[in-house]
Amino acid sequence: MQFTSLLIFAAALFVAAGSPGPSIAALVARVIAKGFRDVFPFLLAMWIGEGIWLSLAVFGLAVVAQTFHLAFVVLKWVGVAYLAYLAWKMWTAPVEAREGEMPREESAVKLFFAGMAVTLGNPKIMMFYLALLPTIIDLASVTVVGWIELTLTMAVVLVAIDLGWVLAAAQARKLLKSRRAMKIANRVSAGTMAGAAAAIAARS
Repeated sequence: MQFTSLLIFAAALFVAAGSPGPSIAALVARVIAKGFRDVFPFLLAMWIGEGIWLSLAVFGLAVVAQTFHLAFVVLKWVGVAYLAYLAWKMWTAPVEAREGEMPREESAVKLFFAGMAVTLGNPKIMMFYLALLPTIIDLASVTVVGWIELTLTMAVVLVAIDLGWVLAAAQARKLLKSRRAMKIANRVSAGTMAGAAAAIAARS
């Protein structure tokens, strides 16, 4: 891959992934409500999910994605349902926790599959890799080495963006010390998570 091509890809991905969307909303809501220590399975799944979409585009498997459209639709609604469940859990979360003592964490496996469902079922991400990416990169000429270069570039961009959002949300969380502030944070996070679920559900 030419360096300029990788830069163009990185810039386009930075704009697409950096703009707030359902995945970012779910991530930020999770961090504000529960803290950042248990969010990494969710993050890892998001990155792997984007890698899957990139691989589908590079290796010409867009037809496969269309063929198994029903499977992706099912996955999308699984993600929507789980985000709605998390929103309900956040809305009803207890606020009596003392400083340094947070509510019980969700299972890492559950968070991983939630992140995967949100990413693979998000039409915004799907359209970037299967529709927009071919206009940026000549996918027909991408070799295995080029795919590795694109994947590494994607990883660098996504890690920088997502960790930036995590740090911002974690800093906001530090300001929430009182019982009232925790309750407001839980309700705001629940609303954000529910909004993320609605945004994914509304997109075709």
